[in-house]
Amino acid sequence: MLKPFALRYSLALVMLASALAGAAELYRYVDDKGVTVLDRQGVPPEYIGKGYEVLNEQGRVVRVVPPAPSREEMQRQLDAKARASSDAQLLRLYTSVEDVDRALERKMAELDGLIGVARGNQQSLRTQQANLQSQAAESERAGREVPAHLVEQIDNLRDQQKSLDKDIARYEKDRDAAKAGYAADRARLAELLGGTR
Repeated sequence: MLKPFALRYSLALVMLASALAGAAELYRYVDDKGVTVLDRQGVPPEYIGKGYEVLNEQGRVVRVVPPAPSREEMQRQLDAKARASSDAQLLRLYTSVEDVDRALERKMAELDGLIGVARGNQQSLRTQQANLQSQAAESERAGREVPAHLVEQIDNLRDQQKSLDKDIARYEKDRDAAKAGYAADRARLAELLGGTR
């Protein structure tokens, strides 16, 4: 009989302790009507974002949960974090604005090389096309039909030239974008290093 009593007594103590622990905290928040509310159950989900205070049984504030940042503030924080990351990356890449200038020169040389190769390929394709068109013209002058494979080859050469035109236009765009990007990097690095150079 003693054992069940001890068990019941222990269980009652545990329940009392948990009730007291739950009663030990009050939550203070402002509802949508502007009324300050004290609640033992916690803060309803719709008010958590506005921030609240946790009070002990004597009514003293033991913890303050600040309001969630607004969408604009959150965006500012994200922008600041992205800027800091970008600045750190810039400082890892370059030690001076002259490094940025050299990197731009290398990029321009690379793109100019690609443009030169593409233009050289275009010239080669034009020469091939002129030869094939000459053969086609000879067939027509001789009163023969132009062979299908010849027409197909000429069409393929035109398609390749169009593709090279697109490549060259893309490389030209890349040149402009690189100039703008490196100029921005140069200006930001100068700012980070303490003045323009």
